[in-house]
Amino acid sequence: MSKLTFILGGARSGKSSHAQKLAQESGRSVTFIATAQALDEEMSARINKHQEDRPSNWVTLEIPLNISEHLRTHPINADIVLLDCITLLLNNRFMQYVENHIVDEQRSMQGMQKEVDDLLATIHEQKQDWIVISNEVGLGVVPAYQMGRAYRDILGWANQRLAREADEVYWMVAGIPVPIRQFRK
Repeated sequence: MSKLTFILGGARSGKSSHAQKLAQESGRSVTFIATAQALDEEMSARINKHQEDRPSNWVTLEIPLNISEHLRTHPINADIVLLDCITLLLNNRFMQYVENHIVDEQRSMQGMQKEVDDLLATIHEQKQDWIVISNEVGLGVVPAYQMGRAYRDILGWANQRLAREADEVYWMVAGIPVPIRQFRK
């Protein structure tokens, strides 16, 4: 059974850097799962920067949706899987339920729950250790529009679910990892 490390924090808090450091310092083989999609120039630049920051010997898989389904047909042959990030994975799913800037909250929650439940089942079935990153979006101002509130609520649920399942949880603050839960197996 695999170990799950969950890294949570705000934007630019050092989540990806810390996750990469944990994976690199292990000295084990790593597969990196990227969920971002280059839908505009700015996002393309961010993706390129992240790619340049990763060690060249890591395998990178770009899987914006249905990670579990992909891994059933394409098993990973690495010791560690680093998933960056839940925030974008769920955003990719969430946007399937948006029409005219209004989200179908019931259908989107069902879709998100399935995505997270399937991912956790896959993690628990794997022999690899997993490092999963997500943004904390519940500390700021309540979004002024329905779509933003619905996304914030769903991501908050997903973060709670992942944290409950994780063996280790880190909260990133200004580049400093604060352990919330230490290894518990």
